[in-house]
Amino acid sequence: NEDIFDVVNAADEIIGRELRSLVHARGLRHRAVHVLVYNAAGQLFLQKRSMAKDNDPGLWDSSCSGHVDAGESYAVAAERELMEEIDLLVDEPMEELFKIEASVETGWEFAIIYRTESEGPFTLCPEEIDEGRWFSPKEIDDALAIEPEKYSPTFRLIWKRR
Repeated sequence: NEDIFDVVNAADEIIGRELRSLVHARGLRHRAVHVLVYNAAGQLFLQKRSMAKDNDPGLWDSSCSGHVDAGESYAVAAERELMEEIDLLVDEPMEELFKIEASVETGWEFAIIYRTESEGPFTLCPEEIDEGRWFSPKEIDDALAIEPEKYSPTFRLIWKRR
Protein backbone atom coordinates (compact mmCIF):
# COMPACT_ATOMS: atom_id res chain seq x y z
CA ASN A 1 0.00 0.00 0.00
CA GLU A 2 2.44 2.61 -1.21
CA ASP A 3 1.45 6.29 -1.18
CA ILE A 4 0.52 7.92 -4.48
CA PHE A 5 1.52 11.55 -5.04
CA ASP A 6 0.47 14.15 -7.55
CA VAL A 7 3.41 14.91 -9.84
CA VAL A 8 3.62 18.62 -10.65
CA ASN A 9 5.45 20.82 -13.14
CA ALA A 10 7.68 23.84 -12.42
CA ALA A 11 4.54 25.95 -11.86
CA ASP A 12 3.17 23.47 -9.26
CA GLU A 13 0.42 22.34 -11.65
CA ILE A 14 -0.60 18.67 -11.50
CA ILE A 15 0.65 16.75 -14.53
CA GLY A 16 0.19 13.17 -13.31
CA ARG A 17 0.26 10.72 -10.42
CA GLU A 18 2.95 8.31 -9.40
CA LEU A 19 4.04 5.98 -6.60
CA ARG A 20 6.07 7.57 -3.80
CA SER A 21 9.13 5.41 -4.52
CA LEU A 22 9.17 6.39 -8.20
CA VAL A 23 8.64 10.08 -7.45
CA HIS A 24 11.68 10.07 -5.16
CA ALA A 25 13.83 7.78 -7.36
CA ARG A 26 13.22 9.91 -10.46
CA GLY A 27 13.44 13.29 -8.73
CA LEU A 28 9.95 14.29 -9.81
CA ARG A 29 8.39 17.49 -8.45
CA HIS A 30 5.67 16.88 -5.88
CA ARG A 31 4.06 18.56 -2.88
CA ALA A 32 4.69 18.68 0.86
CA VAL A 33 3.74 20.66 3.94
CA HIS A 34 5.60 21.82 7.03
CA VAL A 35 3.91 23.09 10.20
CA LEU A 36 5.61 25.25 12.81
CA VAL A 37 3.96 24.88 16.23
CA TYR A 38 4.75 27.69 18.65
CA ASN A 39 3.79 27.97 22.31
CA ALA A 40 2.75 31.11 24.19
CA ALA A 41 6.37 31.69 25.27
CA GLY A 42 7.43 31.97 21.62
CA GLN A 43 9.25 28.63 21.57
CA LEU A 44 9.07 26.36 18.53
CA PHE A 45 8.44 22.62 18.87
CA LEU A 46 10.89 20.66 16.72
CA GLN A 47 10.96 16.95 16.03
CA LYS A 48 13.98 14.74 15.58
CA ARG A 49 13.16 12.51 12.64
CA SER A 50 13.16 8.77 13.23
CA MET A 51 16.31 6.91 12.27
CA ALA A 52 14.00 4.62 10.26
CA LYS A 53 12.99 7.45 7.88
CA ASP A 54 14.25 7.23 4.29
CA ASN A 55 14.87 10.99 4.07
CA ASP A 56 16.91 12.96 6.62
CA PRO A 57 16.89 10.31 9.39
CA GLY A 58 17.96 11.58 12.80
CA LEU A 59 17.84 15.25 11.82
CA TRP A 60 15.87 17.97 13.56
CA ASP A 61 12.95 19.23 11.50
CA SER A 62 9.75 21.28 11.61
CA SER A 63 7.11 20.47 14.23
CA CYS A 64 5.56 18.22 11.61
CA SER A 65 5.99 17.69 7.91
CA GLY A 66 4.82 15.35 5.23
CA HIS A 67 3.75 14.78 1.69
CA VAL A 68 0.51 15.93 0.14
CA ASP A 69 -1.31 12.82 -1.06
CA ALA A 70 -2.76 12.62 -4.57
CA GLY A 71 -5.95 14.68 -4.76
CA GLU A 72 -5.36 16.29 -1.35
CA SER A 73 -4.97 20.03 -0.72
CA TYR A 74 -1.97 21.50 1.06
CA ALA A 75 -4.15 22.67 3.99
CA VAL A 76 -5.80 19.27 4.48
CA ALA A 77 -2.40 17.56 4.33
CA ALA A 78 -1.05 19.91 7.02
CA GLU A 79 -3.92 19.11 9.38
CA ARG A 80 -3.59 15.36 8.68
CA GLU A 81 0.16 15.41 9.33
CA LEU A 82 -0.33 17.22 12.66
CA MET A 83 -2.68 14.45 13.77
CA GLU A 84 -0.50 11.61 12.46
CA GLU A 85 2.82 12.85 13.79
CA ILE A 86 2.13 14.71 17.06
CA ASP A 87 -1.58 14.01 17.71
CA LEU A 88 -2.59 17.68 17.48
CA LEU A 89 -6.06 18.56 16.27
CA VAL A 90 -6.44 22.22 15.30
CA ASP A 91 -9.75 24.01 15.80
CA GLU A 92 -9.16 26.79 13.27
CA PRO A 93 -7.39 27.00 9.92
CA MET A 94 -3.66 27.46 10.35
CA GLU A 95 -1.83 30.56 9.21
CA GLU A 96 -0.15 30.05 5.83
CA LEU A 97 3.28 31.65 6.06
CA PHE A 98 4.91 31.10 2.66
CA LYS A 99 5.69 28.61 -0.07
CA ILE A 100 9.08 27.13 -0.91
CA GLU A 101 9.91 26.25 -4.50
CA ALA A 102 10.84 22.71 -5.44
CA SER A 103 14.63 22.30 -5.48
CA VAL A 104 17.41 19.86 -4.74
CA GLU A 105 17.39 21.00 -1.07
CA THR A 106 13.70 20.16 -0.70
CA GLY A 107 13.93 16.83 -2.52
CA TRP A 108 11.96 18.40 -5.41
CA GLU A 109 9.04 19.24 -3.15
CA PHE A 110 7.00 22.40 -3.35
CA ALA A 111 6.21 23.06 0.31
CA ILE A 112 3.72 25.34 1.97
CA ILE A 113 4.71 26.36 5.47
CA TYR A 114 1.99 26.80 8.10
CA ARG A 115 2.00 28.17 11.63
CA THR A 116 -0.18 27.29 14.59
CA GLU A 117 -0.04 27.56 18.37
CA SER A 118 -0.32 24.90 21.05
CA GLU A 119 1.07 24.26 24.49
CA GLY A 120 1.21 20.49 24.02
CA PRO A 121 1.91 18.00 25.39
CA PHE A 122 2.12 15.96 22.21
CA THR A 123 1.93 12.24 21.58
CA LEU A 124 4.74 11.54 19.13
CA CYS A 125 4.35 8.90 16.43
CA PRO A 126 7.31 6.51 17.04
CA GLU A 127 7.54 5.51 13.36
CA GLU A 128 8.06 9.16 12.42
CA ILE A 129 9.76 10.82 15.39
CA ASP A 130 12.53 9.77 17.78
CA GLU A 131 12.33 12.87 19.98
CA GLY A 132 10.70 16.27 20.21
CA ARG A 133 11.16 19.37 22.32
CA TRP A 134 10.66 23.12 22.53
CA PHE A 135 13.42 25.47 21.31
CA SER A 136 13.70 29.23 21.65
CA PRO A 137 14.43 31.06 18.37
CA LYS A 138 17.88 31.97 19.80
CA GLU A 139 18.64 28.31 20.52
CA ILE A 140 17.79 27.44 16.92
CA ASP A 141 19.85 30.34 15.54
CA ASP A 142 22.84 29.34 17.69
CA ALA A 143 22.56 25.64 16.81
CA LEU A 144 22.24 26.35 13.08
CA ALA A 145 25.35 28.55 13.23
CA ILE A 146 27.38 25.81 14.93
CA GLU A 147 25.95 22.53 13.61
CA PRO A 148 23.66 23.12 10.63
CA GLU A 149 24.08 19.50 9.52
CA LYS A 150 21.94 18.40 12.49
CA TYR A 151 18.90 20.04 10.85
CA SER A 152 17.08 18.98 7.69
CA PRO A 153 17.92 20.99 4.56
CA THR A 154 14.28 22.02 4.19
CA PHE A 155 14.06 23.23 7.79
CA ARG A 156 17.21 25.32 7.24
CA LEU A 157 15.50 26.96 4.24
CA ILE A 158 12.32 27.55 6.26
CA TRP A 159 14.19 29.08 9.18
CA LYS A 160 16.01 31.54 6.89
CA ARG A 161 12.69 32.74 5.42
CA ARG A 162 10.57 32.88 8.55
